Amino acid sequence: MKYSRELKVGILAVIAIFLLYFGFNFLKGINIFSSTNTFYGNYKAINGLTEQSPVYVKGYKVGLVDKISYDFSKDESFVVQFSINKDIALPKGTELALIQDGLLGGTALQLNIPLTDAEDLFARGDTLPTLVVPGLLDNLQGGLLAQLSSAVERLDTLIYNVNSQLEGDYLKSALQNVDRISADLKVASADIKRVIENDVPGIVEDTKGAMAGVNKVVDNVKDVDIAATIKKVDNVVAELQQFSTALNSKEGTVGMLMNDKKLYENINETVKSVDSLVVDLKANPKRYVHFSLFGGKKDK
Repeated sequence: MKYSRELKVGILAVIAIFLLYFGFNFLKGINIFSSTNTFYGNYKAINGLTEQSPVYVKGYKVGLVDKISYDFSKDESFVVQFSINKDIALPKGTELALIQDGLLGGTALQLNIPLTDAEDLFARGDTLPTLVVPGLLDNLQGGLLAQLSSAVERLDTLIYNVNSQLEGDYLKSALQNVDRISADLKVASADIKRVIENDVPGIVEDTKGAMAGVNKVVDNVKDVDIAATIKKVDNVVAELQQFSTALNSKEGTVGMLMNDKKLYENINETVKSVDSLVVDLKANPKRYVHFSLFGGKKDK
């Protein structure tokens, strides 16, 4: 069978168009041979999301954004249509998150699928609940940049205070104090050096002499008969004990004087009588002493 040239050209054109379509979709990440399910999500702002942006599940690409329509008269102005592989089931509770895709500021969608065995699934064409995840730049603008601004303000205040100190006499006074302290340390160092060179050798020699004396005393102590000395001390203690026993005994004279109560009372009475006699003698001396130059009259 012979084919006309026109038929061959037509068949080649169809193949070329198919390859072009397949290649174009392949470059966009679309697999035309796999079936997909379409879902929707509503957003107030899409932060640069475009058609053909990827859809991820835990960082794995599972679909693409098909179409973005908008109606600015509504609060949620954007309706995002996306397709994912048909074998991916979306249970109730799945969220469609708008995320930053890479450090260059690209935007993508991410499906946050909960870990559940529930059979209640989203059907094809349903609208999923959405949320917006702040990116690195948003975090920088919201937190780090504010802290950096505060740090810059504090640094500016610090620099101003330093300039104020430098403009006044504070730095000059501080340097003068440092110079004075340095001079005092230099003088103190010289005094310490002089003491080390002049006084320390004499102190060391005196210490050596004192140690020699101590060593001599120690040697003398070694030569002392410790046992004989202790024996003499024991004898003295024994004699003192005997003397104490004799004092406490009633047999000896001292013991009788110390322990005889009647003797003590007699001596006490005698002392009282002598005291009375002395008092009377002082009061009436003529009663006891008779003195006459020519002789007195004799008593009959």
